[in-house]
Amino acid sequence: MALLWALAVLSLLPLLDAQSPECANLMTVAPITNATMDLLSGKWFYIGSAFRNPEYNKSARAIQAAFFYFEPRHAEDKLITREYQTIADKCVYNCSFIKIYCQNGTLSKVESDKEHFVDLLLSKHFRTFMLAASWNGTKNVGVSFYADKPEVTQEQKKEFLDVIKCIGIQESEIIYTDEKKDACGPLEKQHEEERKKETEAS
Repeated sequence: MALLWALAVLSLLPLLDAQSPECANLMTVAPITNATMDLLSGKWFYIGSAFRNPEYNKSARAIQAAFFYFEPRHAEDKLITREYQTIADKCVYNCSFIKIYCQNGTLSKVESDKEHFVDLLLSKHFRTFMLAASWNGTKNVGVSFYADKPEVTQEQKKEFLDVIKCIGIQESEIIYTDEKKDACGPLEKQHEEERKKETEAS
């Protein structure tokens, strides 16, 4: 199960108490505009996550390191995704797309004939973002955290921890990746060289 989409299908928004100080820096994105899609364009690193759903939690624990590229397709309301995950010391590559539901601020991806939804949450710095799993009571609540660099600042990490606290997850439930265990660098370099040759040929 891909790291971005180990998520349930209900809305997180009722959980986000505007009066809670832990939720003060959180911005849910609705609608998602072309400018929002451009903001997400480029390379991102998967920093960590916390899932109450046992299946998703198990999947997250298997990921040693991960990064991915988003390429917006405005006219189609899609993000082309090239994802590199290190699992069991091996690189797993996947290219797919994410559907964007602009008006309600959600993203989705179909896996195993099922469409999985997430809410897009932006920090005040716009150099990190989170994908929020929906909830059923507290059974399936979860959040995954991404940044434009493999290591985050203390301030950026605090924003993630505030969201975790905001939705009722304990800090001890967080599973972090380790960029030092990344095994996808060589494949990423190979893909970059192939795309460069294709661009030059065209």
